[in-house]
Amino acid sequence: MAPTSRIFLTRHAQAEHNVEDDYSIPDAPLTPLGKRQAARLPSLSDELQNTVDVILSSPLRRTLQTVSLGYPKAVKRLGGLSKVVCVPQLQGSDRQVLEQDPEFAEFDLSSLTPDWTSKQGFYAADETTLNARAKWIRQYLRERPEANIVVMAHGDILRRIIQEPYPWTNAEVREFQFVPEKVQTDECPLYAVQDIAAGGRTDAALESSDQNTNSYPANSAPKLPVLSDQGAPLDPKSDVAQSGMLASIEERVKQIQASVDTQAGELEDLDRRLAEAEAKKSAMEN
Repeated sequence: MAPTSRIFLTRHAQAEHNVEDDYSIPDAPLTPLGKRQAARLPSLSDELQNTVDVILSSPLRRTLQTVSLGYPKAVKRLGGLSKVVCVPQLQGSDRQVLEQDPEFAEFDLSSLTPDWTSKQGFYAADETTLNARAKWIRQYLRERPEANIVVMAHGDILRRIIQEPYPWTNAEVREFQFVPEKVQTDECPLYAVQDIAAGGRTDAALESSDQNTNSYPANSAPKLPVLSDQGAPLDPKSDVAQSGMLASIEERVKQIQASVDTQAGELEDLDRRLAEAEAKKSAMEN
């Protein structure tokens, strides 16, 4: 609970509207790549799967699907999908639409009142109201009794919650905590603690990662060698052992480099999309 609550903000995996930036698609579901991105989260967040106390989610298809695929171990441990807390203030879909879809039958949708899809009043889409709703969410999180809280939501509302223009990637998890000296203020701001996982990679990177992972048994990826106090291998006489250690190090370096290259590519793609969006906006204004 506040002021020591650990808040694990998570953006949903790739959805259909993310592919072409087509936000006219109503309640877009995850793409096949998005499902793979979400399915990578359990292997990237094992500790969190075992320690989270509650999962809060925006009740939209893509966020609920990411919860199911990205936090299966935690969901099972906490009592099933019915224990996921749907928070309409994080943005969501029409209750009847979700209730008619068997994929979401186990979620508790009782918190979805008719007014929250009205786009009016507290749920209006103007800047002032959106920021006020983000502040409400921070206050809501502050009052929650749990120590470890997962929040599954969308890039825009997440940026407003943390009050920073951070470029969230798909299926990204970051840990935040309340600023201690400001936790009881009206704004109750958060600060970033650490990056937990980034399941959203390009399709090619995912395939490469899957191939590397599948070549090793579960939980036995290549490990760095154990070194003595002087930094030398404990068994310097074994050429075979040294060769194996070197191979493991080289493999790990390749994996890290691939991750760095992927993140750089995603940032370049984001810059391109932002430039295109600005151009479209300028054209419409003219």
